[in-house]
Amino acid sequence: MPSLKNALRPAVAVGAALALFTGMSTSAQAATGDFTYINVNGDDFTLHAPENGECFLLVSGARSANNRTNTRATVFAEQGCEGSRLVMQPGTSVNFGAAVPHSVMFG
Repeated sequence: MPSLKNALRPAVAVGAALALFTGMSTSAQAATGDFTYINVNGDDFTLHAPENGECFLLVSGARSANNRTNTRATVFAEQGCEGSRLVMQPGTSVNFGAAVPHSVMFG
């Protein structure tokens, strides 16, 4: 007959794993506000309450941008949030000139 100690080990292991899993899971948070930009063709775009940590494509590259969210926006030279970057604090605007960014991530 197994001892109580041996019978409790699997239950403790399962409980610890469940606590670790549920403690680490977080729901995605969205920035409050809008991120607007004008692309190189002169078209206006708006990202409404963008999800933090998600990479967004800036269609045809952004000539200028306005971060009207409550979180920082990091714009990247390349699609997929790669390459050189520039951090835009909440409430800031930027005119990019010739080196236009092609993606943005919030948070």
